[in-house]
Amino acid sequence: MSEMDPMTIDERRKYLYKMWERYRKATRTEKGKLLDEMEEVTGMHRKALIRILTGRLSRKKRLRERGPRYGAPVADAVRVIARSLDYPCAERLRPNLVWMAQHLVRHHELQIGPETLRKLDQVSVSTLKRILKKVGRSDAKLAYRKPPRRQHNSLRNAYPMRRIPWDTPAPGHFEVDLVVHSGEDAAGEFIHTLQMVDVCTGWSEIEAVYGRSYRAMQDGFQMILKRLPFPILELHPDNGSEFFNQHLLRFWQKNIVSLDLSRSRPYHKNDNRFVEENNHSLVRAYVGHGRLDTLEQLTILRELYQALWLYHNFFQPVLRTREKVFSDTLHYQRVFDTARPPFDRLCAVMPLPPARLAALQSLREQTNPVQLRQRIETLISQLWSAHPVSPSMPVNVLHTLRKEMDNPVTFSFEPKMRVR
Repeated sequence: MSEMDPMTIDERRKYLYKMWERYRKATRTEKGKLLDEMEEVTGMHRKALIRILTGRLSRKKRLRERGPRYGAPVADAVRVIARSLDYPCAERLRPNLVWMAQHLVRHHELQIGPETLRKLDQVSVSTLKRILKKVGRSDAKLAYRKPPRRQHNSLRNAYPMRRIPWDTPAPGHFEVDLVVHSGEDAAGEFIHTLQMVDVCTGWSEIEAVYGRSYRAMQDGFQMILKRLPFPILELHPDNGSEFFNQHLLRFWQKNIVSLDLSRSRPYHKNDNRFVEENNHSLVRAYVGHGRLDTLEQLTILRELYQALWLYHNFFQPVLRTREKVFSDTLHYQRVFDTARPPFDRLCAVMPLPPARLAALQSLREQTNPVQLRQRIETLISQLWSAHPVSPSMPVNVLHTLRKEMDNPVTFSFEPKMRVR
């Protein structure tokens, strides 16, 4: 803004507001001098200044509004021109209205008459802003337009989104999740923890896998099936592609008949609330959040998880909700049952075969929980003392898979494939 530019109406009114108090208290001679000053500053007529200062300072609304000067033909022409130039602002559009209109007429994109062309040449920037606001945009600017979403047939769409009820009476309904051990750097391949938690009993299965490929996930699930003492009725993972892919779905169809496969809603972790809770209490609380990406760490972690599997399922008391007492329609209070280890809960709700039940009972009787706890602490120390020599050294995923003939687990059960 230049100092030679004339004052706007709002600026003149603001100036007169400041001068009104002085003018009201001044004498006749002083009022004449003040009027000379205000006439020089604002450029207004002396009588107009007297009329404003002796009357009302606020601006009066027009008793008779002016009619529209630019009608629908001008608005339609502005809409076409603005869209062809990708909706520039009024300051950029105003100098280019006429020649652009003529250019579009030559290309048969616009039909306007001489009168409309004359009005396009006369329209001001302020009026053009009002016209642009009125006609709006039929679509976004090219710079802000999002690319069209790729249409693809997702495997997830064939499986329902729901939550496993907290009062599920029968065991075999598992929430599934994958815990990453990448630390602060998610580049490259690293170790993951595959965890399955039974909603009814709290029985937890944890297995360390290297990466999220189908071979690694299949190897982890095969290990869990060998060790699991009761059949799987339902699997409830999140929406990750490590769970929903053709290979893994074919693996489940081949190994478990009539498997009920469901999934949680995207960005709703509470749909997998039981396994999410165990991700902290059974994995992060012992392993932490650091990066694990070597074969040595994978071997130690698998041995650690065997000890934690025994420690959690046979000795750790867990609470389960017995009922929910509602005080009103929104608030309720949970009533918990007596804390018991998952193995005791399993024996209470499901009759196991005598041979399998005897093997599990013998396993718990022969285990010293104090020594088991010491063993867990020793393995955790070994895990974090096994620092990689070269973090960038690649690892062959085939070398991380468990061999059928070299399975370190001494207690295994044949999976029961018949389900409801």
